[in-house]
Amino acid sequence: MKTNPNAKLDEDWKSLDGTMVLNIPFPEDWTDDELKRMKPIVVKFPYQVNYLHSYGQDSPWFAALSNGQLLGTRCKECGFTTANPKLACQECYTPNSTEWVKLPMEGKIHAFTVCYFGAEAFLDQTPFILGLVEFEGVDTLMLTRIVGLDPEEATLDWIGLEVKAKFTKLTQIKPTDVYFVPKS
Repeated sequence: MKTNPNAKLDEDWKSLDGTMVLNIPFPEDWTDDELKRMKPIVVKFPYQVNYLHSYGQDSPWFAALSNGQLLGTRCKECGFTTANPKLACQECYTPNSTEWVKLPMEGKIHAFTVCYFGAEAFLDQTPFILGLVEFEGVDTLMLTRIVGLDPEEATLDWIGLEVKAKFTKLTQIKPTDVYFVPKS
């Protein structure tokens, strides 16, 4: 079998305008059986996307996180308070009836789960604890990561455990900029 003299048979990468390719030999005289045994072609190339995203009405919530604060919303009509931003009240359904309020920095674990699988960003952190935190005077719960407890030692004794908010040092303007740790 004759091979193309320009192709490398070893596993050296070859650059083509920034694209890296591997295993691209091709026989000049080929048979169907030879092509079926051909190694897979692997392509490595630079990839960049400028993605614009707006948090719109929720922007104050993310700005608060990046400044080490927690905000929620309270309905001016019925007083229903949420741990996550809402423009309309989810209790009385009054549109544009909410106002921003400062949330407590401490709460209690209402429920939790140990995650052994997660999105790509969290795969290297599994297992981790995802919990619902309840705050005094707030009608809804906040879904967040619980850090500082051993996922392998999970126990129902954690229900009701007092926790406090912590914030990442370098904000990414994401909900994961806040997490909770046991208050002790």
